[in-house]
Amino acid sequence: MKKIVHVLLLAMLITACKNEPKQDATIVDEVKQEEITTSIYPESITKVFDAHGGIDNWNKMQTLSFSITKPTGIEKTTENLKTRAELIDTPTYTQGFDGKTLWINEKDGKAYRGKPQFYKGLMFYFYAMPFVLGDEGITYEDTEPLIFEGKTYPGILITFEAGVGESSNDQYKVFYNAESGQMEWLAYTVTFGRTEGSPDFHFIRYNNWQTVNGLVVPKSVDWYNYKDNLPTEKRNTVEFTEVVISENAPDKTIFSKPEDAKVIE
Repeated sequence: MKKIVHVLLLAMLITACKNEPKQDATIVDEVKQEEITTSIYPESITKVFDAHGGIDNWNKMQTLSFSITKPTGIEKTTENLKTRAELIDTPTYTQGFDGKTLWINEKDGKAYRGKPQFYKGLMFYFYAMPFVLGDEGITYEDTEPLIFEGKTYPGILITFEAGVGESSNDQYKVFYNAESGQMEWLAYTVTFGRTEGSPDFHFIRYNNWQTVNGLVVPKSVDWYNYKDNLPTEKRNTVEFTEVVISENAPDKTIFSKPEDAKVIE
């Protein structure tokens, strides 16, 4: 009888020992299979980034270039997305920034009468929406929605920490499609050359998109007239062609100042 009891106890012990590792393995497998998603950005702006291909995908890219047709001809912008070095080439002048020095190279003896400090990065910034709003030194908060032609667009207010960018007093508002998350409007203030912020918001409508290298970027944008900080009617359309977004870095020599170019202080 004692032998039978000993045999039964031994069998139970062996069975328990065999079962315990299986239970542990099941728990480990469950942990491995659990999908954890985190973001350093608020949920609302993350939704917008995701609708345009994702901020992680954008951060892999190193080169962006696009062209705009103007009355004087084609204006081509090439941007190093990591250093923000920039080259803007037109039929009448070339404007460059190598990361430190801003320069202008006039062509055919035609004097450049624009504002290079203001124009540096301007069209790039509008084109690279919403991804440039993932830069460091930016704060986000929900703002009142935009209601236009009976449709409501949730809003995100974008502000900058002191010393960020050329005009840290600038403010932006991104208005997006509540269902898809896709960006629909940008409201922005212009404070360049001012010591204080501006109360007036200008409006750009983003409703014509294209997919380039997995990223949803503008094919064209519409500037709108505005009244009381609200858009009224369309003013003009800017189209973007020859768009290139690449993981390869641009040749840094293209941003270097030519010998006969003027340095802009």
